This record gives sequence, C-alpha cells and structure tokens, in this order.
Amino acid sequence: MAKGGRSLFSVATILSSFFGAAMIAGAFAYFNYKFSEYKFIDFKEWVFYEKNDIFNPSYDKYIVIFYSSKDRNTVELLKKTDLNIPILAIDYYNEIKKNTKSITFIRSGTKNSLAFIHRFNIYNSPSIFFIKKIKESLYKQDSMIRKLDNLKELSTQVNNL
Repeated sequence: MAKGGRSLFSVATILSSFFGAAMIAGAFAYFNYKFSEYKFIDFKEWVFYEKNDIFNPSYDKYIVIFYSSKDRNTVELLKKTDLNIPILAIDYYNEIKKNTKSITFIRSGTKNSLAFIHRFNIYNSPSIFFIKKIKESLYKQDSMIRKLDNLKELSTQVNNL
C-alpha cells in the first residue's frame, strides 16, 4: 500500500474506465459516420438503358429497387405497385421489361452493374433505397439500403409520405 492509504489500483481503475469509455465513444462515432455516409450517382457517368434508349432522370426523387428478374414473384408485385414516388427498377440479369405508369425498368452492362452494386453495398435482392436530385443528373442516396421484404407494406408507407 502506498503512503496516505491510496493504492495504485484506484489510479489504474480510473484510467482504464476513461480509456474504455473513450473506445466505446470512438466506435459509436465511427459506425454512426459509416451508416450516415450516403453515396452519389451521376447518371451522365453511369449509363443505364430503358429498352434501347439511354435513361435520363426527370424527377427529383426516385425509389431505387435492385431486384432479380429470375424471381417472378418480385417482378409481378413490382408491376402491380403504384406509388406517389417514381420507381427505378434495376434488374440484376439486365432483362428488358416494359415500363409501367410509375416504374421505369433500367439496365446496364456488367461492368456498370457491378460498380453500382459495389458503390451502394448491395448484398440482398431485392433491395431498396431512395435517391434525390442534387443538381442536373447528380443524385444522392437519401436512405439506408434495406432488403425489400414486403411491397404491399412499402406502398402504404410511401403513399402516406
């Protein structure tokens, strides 16, 4: 025991508590930053096609749905979906689909598709996120990327916005 009745144990306890709290705060700040970091997409640099024409965005907001045309259930549900925000449906297999009133089916080459998947960290199909116009053809991601589980629930939530 040191002079004055104090031990080194109490100093070590205080320092370890301080460093533990600092590490937790640092980890929280890092993960908060990573999840709030949204990506951009410039449709002049990233070429997508609807049928045979180059896609040029015309709305200020879009719902982006990345899906697989091999899942027929998703395709049929997409075609029946009617939202107050236009949908950009990007097919993993790049099949040509006929646009509907509220859905624009777009596709691109393999290099562009893989870059898109990598840029937005898409791990599931179907996935969904929102984008909003910043200027001209530049759009910014406006939501987290989520796995699309229920199109009917999405319709109710988005139409109530």
